[in-house]
Amino acid sequence: MNVLSDLFNNPGITEALPEEFVATLQMVGISGFFTLLVGLPLGVFLHTSAPGGLRPMPVVNRIVSDIVVNITRSIPFAILMVSLIPLARFLTGSSIGPVAASVSLSIGAIPFFARLVETSLRDVASGKIDAALVMGSTRMQVITKVLIAEALPSLIAAFTTTLVTLVGYSAMAGIIGGGGLGRLAYNYGLQRFDTAVMVVIIVIIVAIVQIIQLIGDRLAQRVDHRTAATAGVRRRRRSRGQEVVNGVLGS
Repeated sequence: MNVLSDLFNNPGITEALPEEFVATLQMVGISGFFTLLVGLPLGVFLHTSAPGGLRPMPVVNRIVSDIVVNITRSIPFAILMVSLIPLARFLTGSSIGPVAASVSLSIGAIPFFARLVETSLRDVASGKIDAALVMGSTRMQVITKVLIAEALPSLIAAFTTTLVTLVGYSAMAGIIGGGGLGRLAYNYGLQRFDTAVMVVIIVIIVAIVQIIQLIGDRLAQRVDHRTAATAGVRRRRRSRGQEVVNGVLGS
């Protein structure tokens, strides 16, 4: 009872936690949206413009892949976020807060997600692409109806991984000025040595990650036609088995 009483009387939990929790969701939601909006086309471009792709552009591909994607990914997020403060201030009018932090979060996550998209598209069988081209499909139709459609479960898994990564990035962004659970953990857990607030924040972050992973896994499983076909076979087998049992009992 004393533990619960201490928790409910702790201003870090009763007053600051709800606001910072919303700030964390805001950072992850905004940056996740722009990561999907920019990272998916960028990943498709990296795959299709590579040598042997649908529209090979080796020089441009090398520039985008090696300079834009690889260099951005190689910069530690804390350094990247500090270096992007002027850009965040230019775009949002402020260098602090969850909206400003979303700029750095998006720029940090877009190359990561684009590389995962490129890897997912590589797993699509080339025979399906060749068959679509032989039947007269345009490049855009091959991309939307073959590449993305076939790789959709893997793309959802990649976006789920990116969202989980953004949750971790958002905690780091909070320390630098983005707000959210990271700032609350720093202010109360580190500076005031408030263990109760730190434990509650860890539990909430773990719960957020678990929920994102659960939803992502369910969505990926639902759109996976291989899983759907397997489930259909199992249902037919169970139906046949039930018919046999009913026949035996009836005779």
